Amino acid sequence: MAPTIRSAKPADLQAIVDIYNEAGVGTTASYDLEPVDLTNRRAWFDRLHSAGFPVLVLEDEGEVVGYACYGPFRDKAGYAHTVEHSVYVAPGRRAAGAGRMLMSALIDYARGHGVHVMVGVLDAENEASRTFHRRLGFEESAVLPQVGRKFGRWLDVLFTTLTFPAED
Repeated sequence: MAPTIRSAKPADLQAIVDIYNEAGVGTTASYDLEPVDLTNRRAWFDRLHSAGFPVLVLEDEGEVVGYACYGPFRDKAGYAHTVEHSVYVAPGRRAAGAGRMLMSALIDYARGHGVHVMVGVLDAENEASRTFHRRLGFEESAVLPQVGRKFGRWLDVLFTTLTFPAED
């Protein structure tokens, strides 16, 4: 059976916790310093879901192997058409196209839901993530030097943006 992308359900949250703690907390893909738990991800999921934001999962042979979502970029009305996305994939699945499948679906969803700009916030040293985003059409828009700290070192953040045609 082919991998399937679908909307996440509460039953997927433990897999999302496991993927995030390995891929996000265990690396510089996120600047979270402590692992999250099911209560944390349930509140995160409920917040996104109740605001109408997508959380998509990639399921392969009954197992959730990755997820992608977006939420508000900033909490100001003027940013209503700008979102910040996240994509995380389980170990052993990262070079197999799972991230591209998830992001392609998320971008398609955004196109149909009033998004004008999608922002990615990356660790500037993560060349694989930079290449991944460039291949999806994101532009490197800004570097914020030494704004993060993890694993005993200062980290630069890179903002990438994907702009959709205006629908005024």
